[in-house]
Amino acid sequence: MDITRLLYKELCLWKESNSRKPLILRGARQVGKTTLIKQFASEYPFKIALNLEKKEDLRYFEEFDSVQDIVNALFAKHNIKSENRSQTLLFIDEIQESPEAISKLRYFYEEIADLHVIAAGSLLEHVMHDVKSFPVGRVNYLYLQPLNFLEFLAAKEQQGALKEIQKIPIESYAHTLLKDLFHDYCLIGGMPEVVASYLEKDQLSDLASVYESIQVPYRDDVEKYAKNATGARVIRHIMDTAYFYLDKRIKFQNFGNSNYRSREVSEAMHNLNEARIIQLIYPTTEIGVPIIPDIKKSPRLQFLDTGLMNFELGIQADMIALDDLSHAYKGAVIPHMITQELISLNVHSYKTPNFWVRDKTQSSAEVDLVIPYKDLLIPVEVKSGVAGKLKSLHQFIDACNHAYAVRMYAGKLAVEQHKTPGTNKAYFLLNLPYYLGTKLPEYIAWFVENHKLRGISR
Repeated sequence: MDITRLLYKELCLWKESNSRKPLILRGARQVGKTTLIKQFASEYPFKIALNLEKKEDLRYFEEFDSVQDIVNALFAKHNIKSENRSQTLLFIDEIQESPEAISKLRYFYEEIADLHVIAAGSLLEHVMHDVKSFPVGRVNYLYLQPLNFLEFLAAKEQQGALKEIQKIPIESYAHTLLKDLFHDYCLIGGMPEVVASYLEKDQLSDLASVYESIQVPYRDDVEKYAKNATGARVIRHIMDTAYFYLDKRIKFQNFGNSNYRSREVSEAMHNLNEARIIQLIYPTTEIGVPIIPDIKKSPRLQFLDTGLMNFELGIQADMIALDDLSHAYKGAVIPHMITQELISLNVHSYKTPNFWVRDKTQSSAEVDLVIPYKDLLIPVEVKSGVAGKLKSLHQFIDACNHAYAVRMYAGKLAVEQHKTPGTNKAYFLLNLPYYLGTKLPEYIAWFVENHKLRGISR
């Protein structure tokens, strides 16, 4: 089945742009890059697809020095006339297999600008050092992630739910529908192959082999870029144990009850981070913009996909019985899912959100997320419970120069006015259903612009 991705619209804008450059579509393996571009190719009367893992396709970049010669050879093979270049899409898949092909992208832009060129690849950061002349400023980028909730609803053909989730503020009558659908999405995750299999069979038990088929190539791929056998062993160890640290911040030294040193674990973690399989989310101590991550402090782990994570932890059966997923796996699943949703919105750059910790010795204050809005930094907690128990959130509000906070939970949308226990500071609390992760930036804008406290300086 074809799954429509939100990035398709960005590809159409790229196609029509007067400043179009060769495009590199980036993302982890198996998030749907190749499928998306093959769908997008329908926008063109002529198309050429290369896969540089195949020797017969790779040879064009090994045998010819000139991009003009490459294009002439390809056009001759595919019976395309040179006057049709502006109507032709050249898709170069698995471009990480050829540093030479990456270098040549700049010459497609400089010498054959009317040809539409898209390259896709994963693990590109690992081959950067082999690229003699990286085409800085000569290429565009787009980033693809696993399906987010909006894309899941589209794949499930839930047009009514899609219409309702676009309303700000959301209607109360749509709450149960969207919450139930989000639980399905949160359970299985957003990997395209998993979603397609689930929608076809509607059986969770049939997905185990699909999850396994995704995980094995990840481990094999990343190990190829380890500097030595020890590095490969550390990567294997991390991938076997990292999921069990979902609910806590980590230290590199002796990670996963191992004897591996901090430097060895750090190098392996950054390999996995570059592959987007495991991402390092660092805290900030800032209470205003800009956000400056503190890389000296312990990060927490963000995995590529919540569904893969649930499968590895073996918690999917337990999650089915929960009416409030805020309680799933020590309260860590929903914050992970919302972070995944926010990452999916960054299509033009790779960017991860941050969480907040108090810059004070022995302090355990920690807020799940901080989201910038104009000149404000908005704290976001993801948990059940009442406002009076939001201790870390209150410490942030007491210290910052505004009066806005967000709590994401299983309940309905509501805006409340409270006072912090510490300084008695009045503030607004937006209680936001956790199925609105992809809409969080929009809701923060609506929240701030429509709720004002007298006497509170912004």
